[in-house]
Amino acid sequence: MASRAVPAYRRMSVEQRRAQLLAAAVDLFGHRRPEEVSVDDVAAAAGVSRPLVYRYFPGGKQQLYEAAVLGAARELIGRFEVPSQGPPTRRLADALDRYLAYVDEHDAAYGALLRGGSVAETSRTEAIVDDVRRRAVEQVLRHLGVAAPGPRLAMMVRSWIAAVEAVSLTWLDEGKRTPRDELRDWLVDHFTGLLMVTAATDPEAATAAAAALALETPQSPAGTLAAKLAPLLPAFSHLLR
Repeated sequence: MASRAVPAYRRMSVEQRRAQLLAAAVDLFGHRRPEEVSVDDVAAAAGVSRPLVYRYFPGGKQQLYEAAVLGAARELIGRFEVPSQGPPTRRLADALDRYLAYVDEHDAAYGALLRGGSVAETSRTEAIVDDVRRRAVEQVLRHLGVAAPGPRLAMMVRSWIAAVEAVSLTWLDEGKRTPRDELRDWLVDHFTGLLMVTAATDPEAATAAAAALALETPQSPAGTLAAKLAPLLPAFSHLLR
């Protein structure tokens, strides 16, 4: 009787093996709290031994977690970098298309990056996440033509970035029930609304809003929003007396 063949050990380059182990870790961190993930879990998911995990990641779970966070961060940082051409809200929609595509296609990595409150977090992982937010704010301000924002405008943009993160995580938690393009449009409208409300009391935001609106068209996201809001304006007429 012939003996059952034993699968040969698959040899990989250092880069391939690290990528394999990291992919397994990202998936686990994205679906479970980091403190609930062990090196044994990563080894089992990757189909390798525990010592092999430590061979490539001597720091164990902490090093794997930081590598997962850094990998997701590097990808996300580039998602807000779109050409400075066309209406600002169209640029923002293009950036959100790229951002939400990453969230959709790499939901585990996104979850590993942004779900806080873990004992696995360190000053390094917090700094990585903060850098993603800082770079996103810089890109949004670039499209507004503002290099050195005052406190009100900077706070407004940072709060919108926080809203994008919260909405994205909620979208994942709810099984992505809202179509991605609808989520994008709603977030762009949210930004436009925040900018206009801030412009009502902040001169710098008012200047930035006026310059941005001058570049908008009836077909741009801001133009579409204006058309939707126009029928509602009569309801506010008594407040203007």
